[in-house]
Amino acid sequence: MVLAAFAAFPASSQTAQTGFESRAAQAILIEAETGTLLYAKNEAQPIASASLAKLMTMELVFAALKSGEIRGDTEFMVSEHAWRTGGAPSRTATMFAALKSRIRVEDLVKGVTVQMANDACIILAEGMAGSEEKFAERMNARAKVLGLKDTVFANATGLPNPLNKTSARDMALLARHIAASYPEEYRLYALPEFEWNKILQRNRNPLLNMDIGADGLLTGYAEQSGYAIVASAQRGGVRLFLAMSGLASDKERTEEAARVLNWGLTSFERKRVFEAGEVIGAASVYGGAASSLDLITPAPVEVFVPVANPERLAARIVYRWPLSAPVEAGREVGVLRIFSGERLLREVPLQTAAAVEKGSLRRQATDALLELLFFWL
Repeated sequence: MVLAAFAAFPASSQTAQTGFESRAAQAILIEAETGTLLYAKNEAQPIASASLAKLMTMELVFAALKSGEIRGDTEFMVSEHAWRTGGAPSRTATMFAALKSRIRVEDLVKGVTVQMANDACIILAEGMAGSEEKFAERMNARAKVLGLKDTVFANATGLPNPLNKTSARDMALLARHIAASYPEEYRLYALPEFEWNKILQRNRNPLLNMDIGADGLLTGYAEQSGYAIVASAQRGGVRLFLAMSGLASDKERTEEAARVLNWGLTSFERKRVFEAGEVIGAASVYGGAASSLDLITPAPVEVFVPVANPERLAARIVYRWPLSAPVEAGREVGVLRIFSGERLLREVPLQTAAAVEKGSLRRQATDALLELLFFWL
């Protein structure tokens, strides 16, 4: 049985608590370091992934480079499928890879991060997994590991397929993960251009030249979901990640993304609410030498709150009741949910401050009776 100190508000109820409203149908804005949720609107609603799927393609590629599975100078061949589906004949975003040629991974990576090239995505997928279908299986397995609950991939490009779906929330979380896990590779998203095979290709991210601190990531479009973007901007030591979909045009997408990022970077300030090791509350213990133990946060807890008219913060403990003895010190047993008004800002893991050994047989029997009575009541 899972019990919380207070009832939690669902994520869908967090929209517009700050008085700010986006024109996007789906949107989420989070601060990178703390993970504070600054804005959310239909953030878990399913949308077509379109080219946003390329974020997961690159996450797998970056991970493979980091592990040594592939190297920057590894060469992959351009298959007819890659050439026809994502190359020049496709009339989609492409790096114009020639059929049957061999291309280095480092060039393919730039083709995706700068040009959003579909042929580069497929060449990487086939080179790493043998086929795009097998690579999509790896994408889905990795999505589960990363906790992306609303996402399914059918291909490496996001080209139309009814199985391709995601959410603004998943894309923002994925972008944050990429920036934190692969900082060197993440910088490629900010390259203004690159030249390959005597072809100069410019970055397709419209925010990079707007002097708002934007340095990545990519855009997308699907007929059923409209114009979308996953973007990041950094200013004054604060980095934000934005994911939006459901916009009516390329122009509206660019203007709205810039507006939301600028609002987020100017309307919030950092606030420390708990110190590292500070006792947050207590948890009940079943069958132990003690009936409860203190819960602490292993690191300082900070959130971002509105500069103007900040709402009162509330902290709520959620854990599985009761803990069964023995319980070791430093065990993660629950989470602390921090709210601003009704808006969930972030969740922080809670650990036990000390150990509790098993109690006497009499104590165990008494606790068992109490648990039974509580269950029936």
